[in-house]
Amino acid sequence: MGIDPGITRCGIGVVEVDPSRRAHLVHVSVARTGTALATHFRLRTIADAIDAAISTFHPEVVAIERVFAQENLQSVTTTMQVMGAAMVCTGRAGLPMAVHTPSEVKAAVTGSGTAGKAQVQHMVARVLGLAEIPRPADAADALAIAICHAWRGTGLLGSRDDSEVSVSLSGKVSARGELTPAQRAWVDAQAAQRRTGAVDPRLHRG
Repeated sequence: MGIDPGITRCGIGVVEVDPSRRAHLVHVSVARTGTALATHFRLRTIADAIDAAISTFHPEVVAIERVFAQENLQSVTTTMQVMGAAMVCTGRAGLPMAVHTPSEVKAAVTGSGTAGKAQVQHMVARVLGLAEIPRPADAADALAIAICHAWRGTGLLGSRDDSEVSVSLSGKVSARGELTPAQRAWVDAQAAQRRTGAVDPRLHRG
C-alpha cells in the first residue's frame, strides 16, 4: 500500500504485484479534509481512512513518500504530521513500513529520477493497464509509491539488511550483487541528486 501524505488530500493506493513484476490495481482513494477543521481532527480523518484501507485490503507492507524541506514551512509541518499519523496506523496494524524519496519513486516508475508529475502519472496508468490516469494527482502518486516499493523492496524502517542497494548522502553507491536495469536507473538518479545537493532544495540557494 502506498501513501502520498497531505493534510488536504492524502492519496492511498493498493497494488498487487505477481512474481513476474506485473502490477495490478486493487484500490485507490483520496482522504480529504477541510480547512475549517482543527488540525488534530483532520489528522484523525486521514488516520481513519488509512486504518480502513489496511483493514479492508490487508497489505503486506505500507510505503510512504518522504517529505523534504520546501519554501512553505506550514505545508511541510502538516505533511510531516500526516506521515506521523500514517506511521501510527501502520505500527498499530503490526505491518512493516518503508519510506521512499520522490526521486526514488520517479526513477522506479519512469526510469528517470527527474521525471515530471505528468510523466509519472502516465506511467502509473500504463503499468497498471488503466484506460485513464487516476485523478486527482494524489491518487496517482500513492499508486506510484506502492509500485516503487513493490518493484524495489527497499527502504524498510527498522531493518539494517532491508535492501540490496543503498546510496549514501554523498552519493556513494553500495550494492550486493549485480544491479538490474531498474535498480541501476534508481541508483544513478539518487547518486546524482545527492552529489549536487538536490536532496535538499535549500542547498541550491545562492
